[in-house]
Amino acid sequence: MKAMIIKSFGGSEVFEAAELDKPEVKSGHVLVNVKATSVNTVDTMIRLMGDDLPLAPQLPSVLGMDFAGIITEVGEGVSEYNVGDEVYGCAGGLADLQGALAEYMLADVRLLARKPKNLSMREAAALPLVGITAYEGLMRSNITKGQTVLVHGGSGGVGHVALQIASYLGANVYATGGGDKQLALIEQLGAKAINYKTDTVIDYVNKYTQGKGFDVVFDSVGGANMVNSFEAAALNGHVASTVAMVELDLSLAHFKGLSLHVVFMLIPMLHNYKRESHAHILNKLTEIVEAGGLTPVLDEQRFTLEEVARAHDRLSSGQGMGKVVVEL
Repeated sequence: MKAMIIKSFGGSEVFEAAELDKPEVKSGHVLVNVKATSVNTVDTMIRLMGDDLPLAPQLPSVLGMDFAGIITEVGEGVSEYNVGDEVYGCAGGLADLQGALAEYMLADVRLLARKPKNLSMREAAALPLVGITAYEGLMRSNITKGQTVLVHGGSGGVGHVALQIASYLGANVYATGGGDKQLALIEQLGAKAINYKTDTVIDYVNKYTQGKGFDVVFDSVGGANMVNSFEAAALNGHVASTVAMVELDLSLAHFKGLSLHVVFMLIPMLHNYKRESHAHILNKLTEIVEAGGLTPVLDEQRFTLEEVARAHDRLSSGQGMGKVVVEL
């Protein structure tokens, strides 16, 4: 089968074409003919940092976590899927799991679900990692109908999904962005846009919550922005972070009695721990998408398998808006 592999870690030039043996199906798994895979920040981190990350695969390696495709073989013990089913998920590209930058991919059925019928393969491949991350963060924050929810980075990969799910669940959703295009997208997706470059946290907390703060703050920016999340949260509020690798004084969180939820959605893949939770979430995402409550935003540029280096560069450039997808 055709694949793009890396034999060393480094810049995007490390990708090279290769012919590999097609994986053999095994118990509890299906073999998927990959039609599309999206590029996530963690993919670029693995390619760049390699051995400095505990989740890096052994070389040579096939990267790519997200996928959408068609099942061609079904392993022993799998009863819920058949050959020909269209599926999507996040099931490889790290540790000892082959990724999606290949014609075929072996996938644990606990890490996938049926593709939403109203999405193309390209659109479906954009959702798994960011969708699971967004859904997990909101569920752990005990989101309920009528709450006020703030999403930091509302036009980003995780953020644009989180604000749509929160809105679908009946919350009053607000999201931060820093440019006209970003703010316009946030409004288009159903949230009230906040320009973080012109409005202070105090400004928008007073304007939209009468000074009480937001019930749930979903922070997909992280770093120094975590302080803004604590400031924006209501007493006994919830803060979910996808980027919590930061040294921080938690005094403000303490005196407001906040609950901090750190979301690292790769745990089930890395540790074979509660993998079935990902299938559950993906099935929920399919329901939301088919009900019209969630639409992934894709970057305007398109890439083939052989152009994966350019796709990585596109994501790293920060010039695009929406998920970068590679089509096979």
